[in-house]
Amino acid sequence: MRHGKDGRQFSRNTSHRRAMFRNLAANLVTHERIITTDAKAKELRRVAERLITKAKRLGVAAYTPFAELSATDRAKRLHVSRLLGAFLPRWGVERDGAKRDLIEKVLVDLSKRMAERPGGYTRIVKLGSRRGDNASMSIIELIDAPPVKPISAAESELATVAG
Repeated sequence: MRHGKDGRQFSRNTSHRRAMFRNLAANLVTHERIITTDAKAKELRRVAERLITKAKRLGVAAYTPFAELSATDRAKRLHVSRLLGAFLPRWGVERDGAKRDLIEKVLVDLSKRMAERPGGYTRIVKLGSRRGDNASMSIIELIDAPPVKPISAAESELATVAG
């Protein structure tokens, strides 16, 4: 029987694969744009869109301040934040070194930004082959991600290739 056989395995066991996607999803939520292989980007899309959809289904309760919610909305928001926390790590570090609460970012920022979209929150842009092992690379980003200012010359060169 084929139960539970969907998705790529990446020559990893289940716990390693889950940890890999937790880290990739956390980086995608934190930076809103990451560079990875095509296969990982395609699988990460499934994971990231499910996380955003969970937050989006709360509606206005996702981004209303917690103190202003009714008891039932507080319970729903707590439940969704625990579901998200079961997959995403709580904290992420942004490019400037600041810590950011990833659960709150998904609930407050991303669910509000994606409220009108019926799905398709990510975009995959193919870059070409990686120099070392010829793996096909791509950028996965959130649809309305703000433009990124490159920090170093290598990143600015990479941005011109990707852009």
